[in-house]
Amino acid sequence: MTPSDVAQGSVQLQGEDAKDAWVDPRLADLCRRAAARGTVLLRNDGALPLASQAPVAVFGRVQVDWFAVGYGSGGDVNAAYTTTLLDSLVAAGVAVDEELAAEYRRWCADNPPPSGEWGQWPRFFEEMPISDEAIERAAQAARTAIVVVGRAAGEDRENVLEPGSFYLTGAEESLLERVGRAFESMVVVVNTGNVMDLSWADRLGAGALILAWPGGMEGARALADALTGAVEPGGRLTSAIAHEYQDYPSAPDFGAEDYNNYSEDVFVGYRFFETFAPGDVQFPFGFGLGYTTWRIDPAGLSGPDDSDGRALRVRAAVTNTGERSGSTVVQVYAAPPAGQTGMTRPERSLVGFTRTPELEPGARAEVEISVPMRRLAVFDDHGVTGHPDAWVLEAGSYPILVGDDVQSTRSAGTVEVAELEVVRQCEEALAPSETFNRMVVSRDADGVPMPGWQEAPTATADLRARIEERLPTEVPPVPGSRIGFAEVVAGRAGIEDFLAQLSIEELADLTFGDITMDSPLGAPGNAGALGGVTPSLRSRGIPAAITTDGPSGLRLATHAALLPCGTALASTWDTALIEELAALHGQEMVAKGSDILLAPGMNIHRNPLCGRNFEYFSEDPLLTGLCAAAVVRGLQSQGVAACPKHFAANNQETARTVSDSRVSARALREIYLRGFEICVEEAAPRVIMTSYNKINGQWAHYNYDLVSTILRREWGYAGLVITDWWMRYAPDPLFPGLADSATRVRAGVDVLMPGGRAHTSTHEEGHDDSIVEGHREAGLTLGEVQASARRVLELLVALHR
Repeated sequence: MTPSDVAQGSVQLQGEDAKDAWVDPRLADLCRRAAARGTVLLRNDGALPLASQAPVAVFGRVQVDWFAVGYGSGGDVNAAYTTTLLDSLVAAGVAVDEELAAEYRRWCADNPPPSGEWGQWPRFFEEMPISDEAIERAAQAARTAIVVVGRAAGEDRENVLEPGSFYLTGAEESLLERVGRAFESMVVVVNTGNVMDLSWADRLGAGALILAWPGGMEGARALADALTGAVEPGGRLTSAIAHEYQDYPSAPDFGAEDYNNYSEDVFVGYRFFETFAPGDVQFPFGFGLGYTTWRIDPAGLSGPDDSDGRALRVRAAVTNTGERSGSTVVQVYAAPPAGQTGMTRPERSLVGFTRTPELEPGARAEVEISVPMRRLAVFDDHGVTGHPDAWVLEAGSYPILVGDDVQSTRSAGTVEVAELEVVRQCEEALAPSETFNRMVVSRDADGVPMPGWQEAPTATADLRARIEERLPTEVPPVPGSRIGFAEVVAGRAGIEDFLAQLSIEELADLTFGDITMDSPLGAPGNAGALGGVTPSLRSRGIPAAITTDGPSGLRLATHAALLPCGTALASTWDTALIEELAALHGQEMVAKGSDILLAPGMNIHRNPLCGRNFEYFSEDPLLTGLCAAAVVRGLQSQGVAACPKHFAANNQETARTVSDSRVSARALREIYLRGFEICVEEAAPRVIMTSYNKINGQWAHYNYDLVSTILRREWGYAGLVITDWWMRYAPDPLFPGLADSATRVRAGVDVLMPGGRAHTSTHEEGHDDSIVEGHREAGLTLGEVQASARRVLELLVALHR
């Protein structure tokens, strides 16, 4: 792509601005491919792909005012360019109704959409009024209509159960009804960052229905490719879509400002529906159509054996039975062992998947999917198996199923577990402190599963004693030493020798960012800096590391590539494509001065109203973890650092800095932490960001069990942990005299970002001095401060070698 190519977008740039907006053509191409592959075709009566040269009438203002991304830190990229659907259809040679198109262009220019302030962005744009006569006139010239419905989502604001958000507005419903009545065929494009109500598609006659997630700068062109058949709409749903909002299991316990009981427990999304209410699903998890048809035949199940790390090998024969080339996703699910009497389990759990290569009509390919036996295990948080706080494989015969969505599967065989096996013995950690009832499987008189309830086990461990027993050892001080950091980077001196010469004040400074966003130490518009943020630290040769948002592109003052959102990427089910795209994005980071990208976002789609769902991948932890690992590997292959976020259980934007996520230890391990665990195991991210919310009574950035017990001790994570921006300050509930960042460092959270001030503080207007004060007066050890400082230095060494 050259600067002149920017004119193809919705904004034409000239001179130096156009030069600044140059995007690597390989990255632009991959964004376009990924956006198309992540577009989900939900229904098609033959209207798609659009017939070549056939006239088409396009309705809906979002054809012009296209949602390329969501709002907030996951979307406010100074995009090099964006594209619109109307422009893209015209460029693709579609014979759009020119009179109608001109009317939409004029009206949108005269009625620009509101921009809104932070957290108050518009969720939709008012529709252009159009008469029945205008619709009928367009229908006389074209058999097919495209109607575009758009929804925005964003940080610090939920979607709501109102017209213009989760539901259609009256104007939108009227437009769909009148267009559907007037035209022989109606294609409905839903351009949205979050799942919205789609029940209207059944009653309003949508012959074709397609989900176009915010696809970034190339998203509209990618959709035009898919609509015209230049490429296949290759997406598969990463979250189930129910007929009604009330059908979602989290609906009764979402959006409260003080706390939310995660009462559905492990029965999140499709795990609930497939166990208790498959009929409540409008479009199942994993579902998506293309322009051809497929037959997936199980072709063998073998293993496990010690030679392959105790993994099953699931083989499937995939045949393109249609008339066009295409690619599909082969999904592998596990069912509960027959006759189980121990741990209650969902009826289906995703345990593996792969994307086929492009296959011509009639072509057949055999794929093999490796499924580690660990993926069949469950976490026993109350000792029903005799092994509390352990991942266990219960004895029994486990059905393994293969198909192209969770409801369209065939048996691939069974795997026998002769006797109960403890896969990993853990220790009690992060259990709830408050009692609540959680969902389990019960059965009626006919043996049909139905939701039952049991009390979630509460914490019994002595956390204070655990912390005191595991205080890190200190490096003995060596005052007056002047080893330069360059010697550490070059390998001529060790980090311990360097640490030994730092004062407590310098050590503490390493655990704070550079006070605010847009640090003068980095490229304009950066999210903040860490490392060498004071003159004293820089005098020792310690460089600053520059952070930038985010999941959809570099949020800088300069122009940058705008990437498909997280849900769009995950909807590809193509980790190789995601990794390739992320590697090129890593090259852009290097070119534009970003050391740490605050991405990927990987919280679970617990509820469709969460305002930041567009940044996240899925309701499923395996798909989430493997997609996140692909992003991390791609970025870090270029020498920079990825920072997965938000760790953990950050599943709503309402009161996100104070609300308590009350979750059983089992649901945490199997759902909300599992994706992060997979990412750590598969990709070793250099940085991880904690979340704003409390988890079972303690903020994530103070949560010792979350960060030190589970992340570091159990998972073996050795990297840096940072806070989300401007954490909440609070006194330490276990250690009188400690508070704020002293508690943070004791928990193992290394750096307060963006710096030494926060939303609320026991040091209201000033810098947080709690680390130095806590060390001198309240028992915070030198070893604890050195441990966090060491991890900062280790990251800087990795970035500069």
